Amino acid sequence: MNSLEVHTNGFAWRSAISVLLFIALWEIAARVHVAPAVLLPPFSIVADQLWHSTLDGTLVADLSLSLARAFCGLALATAGGVVVGLLMARNRVMEWIFDPLVALGFPSPKIAFIPIFILWFGIESLSKILLVTFACIFPVIIGTYSAARAVSRQFVWSALSLGSSPSSVFLHVILPACYPRIFTTFRIAVPVGLITTFTAEMVAGGGGMGATLIYSQRFFESPTVFAYIVVMLVVGLLVDAAMRRFQSRFLNWAEE
Repeated sequence: MNSLEVHTNGFAWRSAISVLLFIALWEIAARVHVAPAVLLPPFSIVADQLWHSTLDGTLVADLSLSLARAFCGLALATAGGVVVGLLMARNRVMEWIFDPLVALGFPSPKIAFIPIFILWFGIESLSKILLVTFACIFPVIIGTYSAARAVSRQFVWSALSLGSSPSSVFLHVILPACYPRIFTTFRIAVPVGLITTFTAEMVAGGGGMGATLIYSQRFFESPTVFAYIVVMLVVGLLVDAAMRRFQSRFLNWAEE
């Protein structure tokens, strides 16, 4: 077992111990009534509610809907952002057109646009998907633009000197060189997409994790509220772990 595996196993054990300790403190604090049960239900009751919500299919349906909305929006943002970012990096006219729009849209509070998206596209999935696209496309554009501008000119000149066409250089030199940074940008965009989806569902309804969480809060169903929050946290953790595993397996050549 090498040092990397030892470090990874040690980190996993520390993480597990920290989570178990937090759960134990949560259970004890709730049982001794540090706060009313409606504000802090015991973890055991939350886990029981989570189990029942899974068995009756409510949680699975809500989670599936929210993830479908989030990843549809992320797919659109990635496709559009990569194209725009590459065009900006390789074409001065495209950079002149899009750079002010990106500078204006990137720091804007995306949640403030929820009423507009609801008015234009309704409260169902389309408005959430397009809002996620709007929230995530700007970091993808910036990351792709930076990656394309950072490609060594020597690689491009070498390919051209060997007879490669500009389109071939773009597809086989510039774009592959951008993959690691684009994927890193995508890792940043994923939690933004999930947060945007859950928040839009909380505000606009239309089903999903966020809508059920707010509905439960209105009727003081605290175990359901905490169960859904736990699921949201676990989903974010699992998605990021899956992306890190993908990166270490398929893009580890970038570190070399």
